[in-house]
Amino acid sequence: MENRTHLSIRMDGELHDKLQYIAAYEGRSMSRQVLHLIAACIRAFEKEHGPIDLEDKP
Repeated sequence: MENRTHLSIRMDGELHDKLQYIAAYEGRSMSRQVLHLIAACIRAFEKEHGPIDLEDKP
């Protein structure tokens, strides 16, 4: 089984509704949309700064 962790976030209602709209528009659940956005953020960071070495945590 895949090693998964849980992340709980709080957001205001308008942000929630807009995220839900975008997720539905793109055919994803809200959870999958958040994972998609996080992965895009990590790709952009690594493109600019190089691969993240998890052994060298700040």
